[in-house]
Amino acid sequence: MSITLFSILSLGFVLGIKHAIEPDHVIAVSTIASKSKKLWQSTLAGVFWGIGHTLTLFIVGIILIIMKDEISAKISMSLEFLVGIMLVYLGIMNIISFREKKQHTHSHVSSLENKYPYLKSTAIGLVHGLAGSAAMVLLTLTTVQTTWEAAIYIVVFGAGTILGMLCFTTVLGIPFVFSSRKYSVNRILAVIAGGISFAFGIYYMYNLGVTEGLFSLWI
Repeated sequence: MSITLFSILSLGFVLGIKHAIEPDHVIAVSTIASKSKKLWQSTLAGVFWGIGHTLTLFIVGIILIIMKDEISAKISMSLEFLVGIMLVYLGIMNIISFREKKQHTHSHVSSLENKYPYLKSTAIGLVHGLAGSAAMVLLTLTTVQTTWEAAIYIVVFGAGTILGMLCFTTVLGIPFVFSSRKYSVNRILAVIAGGISFAFGIYYMYNLGVTEGLFSLWI
């Protein structure tokens, strides 16, 4: 591997770390981390988000690169709009789940929460990866020259996002884990996380639809 390619891949890894901690990513995963009872659960939520994110980027990215095709602005922005819908949904569900928790036994709720969180984290990552695939293809095409280099670049970029989200969700999970036995405090933190996700999702959709003109493209 040439020094130039190594430098490009190193840059891709760093960009992946930076990409992982973008607001919409962190806010979405925080709704999962808020239910963590152990710090490793919060950490794994970040890891599975990164796996889902990388999987979508890789599959969609490589297909588009091989076909020498690109995603139109309308489709790209529409996929981004899905992120806003997802954030609103996650926010609402986070608030509702903690209202319901009060009506169930601790063991029952723990069983439900521990059964699906990583599948949910992966699904969130898949949506984020799908929404970011257009930008990823453009970034890759301006960075490397061959398909195999593009594949390596996306994988390395994905590894960076996994590491970045792993570190961030570990830190993010600390207050939720330490307050897990204090229901009132834990509930307040979780509702705040849900409220932020809901509000940011509304803002995200408004910005895409009105400010950036997605709604006009639909009409």
